[in-house]
Amino acid sequence: MLPREDLLKGVENREAIARVIDQAEQAIKTWEVVTSDFLSPPELAEIQRSFSRLTEVQLLAWGGYPQAERQRLAIARSEIPLDPSQVELVALDIAGNFLFDPATHRDFLGAILGTGIVRDKVGDIIVLGERGAQAIVTPELGEFLQTALTQVRSVPVKTQPIPFEELKIREPKKKEITTVEASMRLDAIASAGFGMSRSKMADLITAGDVRVNWKEITSSSYSVKAGDLIAIRGKGRVEVGDVMVTKKDRYRVQLTRFV
Repeated sequence: MLPREDLLKGVENREAIARVIDQAEQAIKTWEVVTSDFLSPPELAEIQRSFSRLTEVQLLAWGGYPQAERQRLAIARSEIPLDPSQVELVALDIAGNFLFDPATHRDFLGAILGTGIVRDKVGDIIVLGERGAQAIVTPELGEFLQTALTQVRSVPVKTQPIPFEELKIREPKKKEITTVEASMRLDAIASAGFGMSRSKMADLITAGDVRVNWKEITSSSYSVKAGDLIAIRGKGRVEVGDVMVTKKDRYRVQLTRFV
């Protein structure tokens, strides 16, 4: 049995982690690979942190393509090799003419969930503008959505499976930033990375809108380091790159903003 209470101590996403603990215990007992439902980036990060000290079980996350936000976990005993092919997924094309009635990510997700599907069964949705969208779902939903998903907003759509090579993945836009700061405080580094005032950033941090490595941080004085990922809901992400100390004991920080 896994140390359930230790793994759940102080976590934000208790329900998701509890489900993965159950699945991990099943994987240990049966010597089979068990797959979770789709998990959000904060859930994934917290699960991986919680499980990192365990030696008897291993996790592999995959969402259909390398930059996928929502991913499923393959869970197995540490002796069993894991690779992305063991995470079963289906890619769907949702084709329609959205020229006169444009649809957003929320519209496509709403139409999918409107068929009676729960969010945990749906991965990333890639919006293709006037042509429709593509979605990644669990295998059991592929056939169902071909017949159930026939309209998004006012637009009739045709839903059919496609090979993963046909996903239209857009590389995120990047902006490289160099800043010199007196400290590595979260409010200082994040305000430079997102191009907003330090006071506004402090308000966002206090409100719980800022995450570091997908963990909610509510202290402006929290110290970030090279390799950290800072995310703000609706505003993208900033990755902290190389950090150098100047002759005047200030910090020269390389930042990459993803929009």
